[in-house]
Amino acid sequence: MPYRRANASAQNLAQRAFETYWAAPQVVTHRLLRMAAAGDSPTARDKREYALMSNEKIAAFHESWSAMGLAFWRAQQRIAMSMFMAFWAPWLGGRGFDPHRLNAQWQNAMLGVLNQGLKPVHRRAVANARRLRRS
Repeated sequence: MPYRRANASAQNLAQRAFETYWAAPQVVTHRLLRMAAAGDSPTARDKREYALMSNEKIAAFHESWSAMGLAFWRAQQRIAMSMFMAFWAPWLGGRGFDPHRLNAQWQNAMLGVLNQGLKPVHRRAVANARRLRRS
């Protein structure tokens, strides 16, 4: 069962990464073409897009960093408790320690941190690609 959860997290991460991989070049291409077309005299709409471009990168970085830090802290707490139980396992009759569960926890922790870090970037890249495709 823990393997399935790790596998679902891996699939989620892979899908999010692929969608970001697909959307980001579309956004960059659209914005670069817009900059080239604007030349020395960008319109008010172009200026808003340039400001949005830089502001959203900073916001995505901060959201990503915070989400990864929180996910890492939560994972660290769960793994520390598992290690604590592993330490006491001989005195508890072997209960509380399952090396496969601990391995799955490490894997889920890593995938969870990566997933949380990619969420804000993915959300913005996909939304921008959708928005810019319409204009």
